[in-house]
Amino acid sequence: MKVRRVRKGDLSRVRDVVEQAFGDFFERQLGTRPRTVFNGAQYVHHRWLMEPWGCFVAEDHEGKIIGAVVAVMWGSLGVVGPLAVLTNYQNQHVGQHLLRAVHEFLDENKVALAGVVTYPNSPKHLRLFHRFGYKPKGLVAIMSRMVEPAGTADSSRADGGRVPKIAPAVRPFSGLEEAKKKAMLQRLRRITTAVCRGLDVVKEVEIVDGLALGETYLLENGKDLLGFAICHTPGVSEAPAGTLYVKFLALDRAHRRPDHLLFLLGALEAAALEGGLGRIVVPVYLKYFSAYQVLLDRGYQLDFTMVRMQRGRLEDYEDPADLVLDDWR
Repeated sequence: MKVRRVRKGDLSRVRDVVEQAFGDFFERQLGTRPRTVFNGAQYVHHRWLMEPWGCFVAEDHEGKIIGAVVAVMWGSLGVVGPLAVLTNYQNQHVGQHLLRAVHEFLDENKVALAGVVTYPNSPKHLRLFHRFGYKPKGLVAIMSRMVEPAGTADSSRADGGRVPKIAPAVRPFSGLEEAKKKAMLQRLRRITTAVCRGLDVVKEVEIVDGLALGETYLLENGKDLLGFAICHTPGVSEAPAGTLYVKFLALDRAHRRPDHLLFLLGALEAAALEGGLGRIVVPVYLKYFSAYQVLLDRGYQLDFTMVRMQRGRLEDYEDPADLVLDDWR
């Protein structure tokens, strides 16, 4: 077996390996194979474009790709996954070799914290990551809400159901002049660095903008940037079919008021409707309890839970009062 970095010509095969391995896993867990793995969401191509040096495949002696792992860097945080090994090659240390390659990459880039999200009901997944020093930290709730046209009982409102005293505004990052995008990215960094020292999701904003995977929405009040949300829409992104998917959302600590989050959620729901999408999916790490409570108040339902595991320093940086929605899947 050999582990090497992913090349452009590998991408379709890597996607096949990920979907085949997880399709087998879901079939074992549920008793039936899903018609489409991840409901159409994709995790390989754009992540490889963001971080080609952090993506690896394992080959057998004939050069067949039997496993793969993808990792991206959010500044000081390394997000690992998905990691997949074909069923017939599991229990042969393939996953360990792939993780070892990823950690060498992360160590070379001096990340302070590595994180994964995995299935709490899978002893095999938990053992693998625990063997590499990951500690389970808490649950991640994947939540969703159906959005309805205005005038129905469950209609979306841009004010999120509660209007701040001075109503903010939401505008798309893609609408900025190119000269102003760079300055805006610096402002986004200031928000994320306040949440966790060195946290930087600018690559996510740039890939969504560059590949038209969705949109980054800016929550503003005059000249103040209150927060932002990176969203994917269906196609070749991480959004399931018919869904607006929130990849990352954060409010500036100086403006982390529930009504601001409600207003932004309302604007995202309105954007979903405008794009012909009937559902919005958001992740929330339950240590961010204030954000979780806002989602419950807004009518979001819990679809399923996963467990967040971390390795390295900054293990307990999360502040329960921060209004953050982030997905490490």
